[in-house]
Amino acid sequence: MNSKSFLTPKEIVAELDKYIIGQNDAKRNVAIALRNRWRRMNTPEDIQNEIVPNNILMIGATGVGKTEIARRLAKIADAPFTKVEASKFTEVGYVGRDVESMVRDLVEQSVNLVKAAKKEEVKEKAGQAVEDIILDSLIPPMRSTSQKPVNITSESSSTSVPHDDYELNQKTRERFREKLRNGEMEDRKIDINVKAPAGNGMGVVGGGMMDETSMINIQDMLSNMMPKKNKRRKVTIAEARKLLLEEEVSKLIDMDEVKEEAIAKAQNTGMIFIDEIDKIAKSGSNSSGGDVSREGVQRDLLPIVEGSAVNTKYGIIHTDHVLFIAAGAFHVSKPSDLIPELQGRFPIRVELDSLTREDFLQILKAPKNALTKQYIALLKAEEVELEFNDDSLEELANMAFQINSEVENIGARRLHTVMSKLLNELLFDVPDKIGPNARVVVTKEMVTERLASLIKNKDLSHYIL
Repeated sequence: MNSKSFLTPKEIVAELDKYIIGQNDAKRNVAIALRNRWRRMNTPEDIQNEIVPNNILMIGATGVGKTEIARRLAKIADAPFTKVEASKFTEVGYVGRDVESMVRDLVEQSVNLVKAAKKEEVKEKAGQAVEDIILDSLIPPMRSTSQKPVNITSESSSTSVPHDDYELNQKTRERFREKLRNGEMEDRKIDINVKAPAGNGMGVVGGGMMDETSMINIQDMLSNMMPKKNKRRKVTIAEARKLLLEEEVSKLIDMDEVKEEAIAKAQNTGMIFIDEIDKIAKSGSNSSGGDVSREGVQRDLLPIVEGSAVNTKYGIIHTDHVLFIAAGAFHVSKPSDLIPELQGRFPIRVELDSLTREDFLQILKAPKNALTKQYIALLKAEEVELEFNDDSLEELANMAFQINSEVENIGARRLHTVMSKLLNELLFDVPDKIGPNARVVVTKEMVTERLASLIKNKDLSHYIL
C-alpha cells in the first residue's frame, strides 16, 4: 500500500478537513473504514480474508458533501475509485446498464493508476531512448573502420567511415545532444517513424445476447491480431518527444504485470460510491411495476456488495473486500425501504447535516479548492488581481443560504449559482475592458447589487447546476 494509506484516522480527518466543511461524523466513519483496510492487510493470512469491510450508507440532502467525502478519501488512499448512480442501472435481462459494469469501471480506474505509476518509473529510461532516436534522425551515427561491427538498435543504420570522420561525427552528435537537452531545437522538424495500429475503423457487430465484456474482449483480440505498421511523419522535435515517449514507455511496461497489480489493487483497496441509492428503494407500501423493477436492481446489487467474482477484460476480480459507500437524500423513501438483505450490507449509517450560514461562509474561505480561490486563480491567468473582502463573503454566504431556504435546497452547489451571477460580467470584460495589472475588489455592495435579481426572481433554473 502507498505510504498515504498509513495515515491514522485523526490524520485522515485532518486531510478531509482541507476540502470539506463540517460533517464530522461522516468523516470519522470513513476515516475508520480506510484505516481498517491497512489494519486488515497487516493481520495474519489465516484471518485476513475473513475480515470484510464495513460498508457505509450516507443519508443527506444534495450538495452537503457526500460525493466529495468519498472522492477525497480515495485520493488520500491512492485507491481506485468509481462513482455510479443507482438510478442508471436496470435489472438483468432489460436494456440498460448492468450492475457489474461498476466493477469493470473500478478495474479500469485501477489499471490507469498502476500504469501511471509504472510510467513514472520508466520515464527517465524512455526519455533517454527518445533522445537517441531524435539524435539519430538529426545526425545519423557512424562507425569507425577500426571498430568491429556492432548491432545497431537505433532507427538509422550506421556506416563505416575513417576514424577521423567518426570522431567528428561523435563530437557533432554530442553538441546536438546538448542543444536537445537545453531545449534549443524544439521547433525544428524531423522525420520519425511512429506505429499506426491497423484496422482503426474496424468494429464488431454483436447480437443482442452478447454482453459488454465479450464485445470488449473480441475487439481487443482482433486489434492485437492485426499487424501494426510504421508510419513516417514529419513533426517538430517537441511533437516527436511526445509521440515517441508514449511508444518507448509502452515498450518498457509489462502489461501482464500491470493487469495483475491492478486487479489486486482494485480487490484490496478499491472503492465504489453508489449515489442516489434511495431512487431504487420502494416509494411506498403499494407495489407497482416501478417498485418491482427497483427491487430487481437491488437484488442484482446484492451479490456484488456481498462479494462475488466479476469477469472483466483484465481478468476476474473478487469484490469481497471492495469498500462500498452508498448515498441518498431519502426524501420520498427511507433506508428501511431497501430490501433487508441490502440494508444488512451497509451496517454503518451516517446522517449528514444540512449546511448553515456559517458553513457557507467557511466553504467560501477555508477549503484548498474554495470557489473564491478558483476564481482568483482564473483571473490571475489574465494578470488581473481579484480580492474578496470579509463583508462580501458574509453576504454571499447569507444569500446562498437564503435562496436555498426559499427555493430548493441544493446545498453547497448554490454557491456556484451566486458566484457565477456575481462574476460573469467581470469574466466577460477581461481582458477587453479590464486589462492586465488591474485590481478588482468584491465588496458587500457589489454582491447586493448584482445578486438582487436572484432574490427577487424565484426562477433560478438557468443557474442551477
